[in-house]
Amino acid sequence: MDVIAVAAVSENGVIGDGPTLPWSLPEEVRRYRERVADDLVLIGRRTFEMFDDPPGATQLVLSRSDREYENPDVTHAGSVDAALEIARERGAPVLYVLGGGSIYEALLPHYDRMLLSRIEGEYEGDAHFPEFDRDDWVLVSETQFDGYVLEEWEPRSNHR
Repeated sequence: MDVIAVAAVSENGVIGDGPTLPWSLPEEVRRYRERVADDLVLIGRRTFEMFDDPPGATQLVLSRSDREYENPDVTHAGSVDAALEIARERGAPVLYVLGGGSIYEALLPHYDRMLLSRIEGEYEGDAHFPEFDRDDWVLVSETQFDGYVLEEWEPRSNHR
């Protein structure tokens, strides 16, 4: 199973401001939703609760607070290890990690790839993508879109 972070990150590392994105890039949001539409996603509780229509086919909600969800496509995971185990048990070929900031950071050692939409400009916000040691990662591709660059990163250990 591949564990892949998918995030939109401004030039100053902001990924969100409360329940909203501090920028408006509908095409980036559309591409993001299309990428994860048929897959299992891991998302923090607060981020999950911001969505009327959560991304992904099924959601694992990572939270220290045990919760039950009425929707059968939503499952609680109490820890990173539990979330990874649930995803493996389900035979998921990929687990997309969709935030928020503390979730991205907690999963950082487990990523097989990071797909980061680098949003042009600096923004105010209360959530940030974690710093990562660029010596440990290789930028394998960059694709320019209107208002952002999609970067694909892989661990350097995959490129020896």
